[in-house]
Order: sequence, then structure tokens, then C-alpha cells
Amino acid sequence: MADSRMTVYLQPKVYRALKVKSATTDRSVSELVNAAVIEALREDAIDLDAFDKRSKESTRPFEQVLKDLKRDGLL
Repeated sequence: MADSRMTVYLQPKVYRALKVKSATTDRSVSELVNAAVIEALREDAIDLDAFDKRSKESTRPFEQVLKDLKRDGLL
């Protein structure tokens, strides 16, 4: 599959920082952007996995948490 092209608009300071990082790491801007997107997607996958694993855990209403903190003198 061929690489896809797209236009991304970055804030000028972000773009300058990306260009500096590209120059100092000998990696292209495309490589850096791809790596950042892949990492963000990986983090999302980890979060979804954790959510699935914890979805069957019992929950406590926030109001009860506050009540317990007050009872224990922490609030």
C-alpha cells in the first residue's frame, strides 16, 4: 500500500520545534509525525483495554466518596 498524503496545519512554533527535532535527530518530519500518531493510537488501545478489564468492577458514587472523606476528616 502506498503512503497517503494529507495536509496538516500546525501552529508556527510547533512546526519550528518539529523542524528542529527533525534536523537534530536525522528523522524526517513525516517520520516524527507518524511516530507521534502511532504512539497516540497505542495509548488509546491501552486505555480501551484497561477500560474493558475494569468495566465489571463495582462503582461508588462520587457523593459517597466525598462523604467518606469528610467522615475521615480529610475534607
